[in-house]
Amino acid sequence: MTDDASTAVPETAGPHDVPERPAAAGPDVADDAADALTALRREAEAKAREAAEAHDRYLRTLAEFDNYRKRVLREREEWRRQAQAELLREILPVLDNFHRALAADPGGVGDQGFRSGVELIHRDFLKALDRIGVRPFSAAGELFDPARHEAVARVERGDVADQTVVEEALRGYLFHDRVLRPAQVVVSVEPAPPPDSGEAAS
Repeated sequence: MTDDASTAVPETAGPHDVPERPAAAGPDVADDAADALTALRREAEAKAREAAEAHDRYLRTLAEFDNYRKRVLREREEWRRQAQAELLREILPVLDNFHRALAADPGGVGDQGFRSGVELIHRDFLKALDRIGVRPFSAAGELFDPARHEAVARVERGDVADQTVVEEALRGYLFHDRVLRPAQVVVSVEPAPPPDSGEAAS
């Protein structure tokens, strides 16, 4: 009698019965991962530079626009003041006539009332000009300044310094601290030295 256990052929393990060991990552896979990481890092750095450049351009554009806006406002204000100055220069001769009228001696009692009326109009006129920035300035006693004074005559004076304003022929005015009209003035000059006696005798 044959023993089945001793004669049984052992079963051969099939391909699915033995677990496969995962293959070890080779050097090519590691290099590919490092390259991908480097590429990502470079791309992130490039994007950061682009963002920084875009922000810098934005700030520069904003600053340029702000400068442009301020320049336009300055130019507009300058144009407005120039237009006002031209109008005011046309008005100043009327004010000069007030000064001349007030400088004249009153002829009689009847003229006193007229003079009082002129003084009142003159004061109101000056106040109205002051409210818009027009103010007269005094020139008498100052050294001649071509930016503020216009010399209409020169006189020899030994009692004051040379180039001193000794008389104001026409009052000057400022408009917002700028000269609207220079004062017309008489300026002193040093007296000429007397001729030498020896030269006079010859």
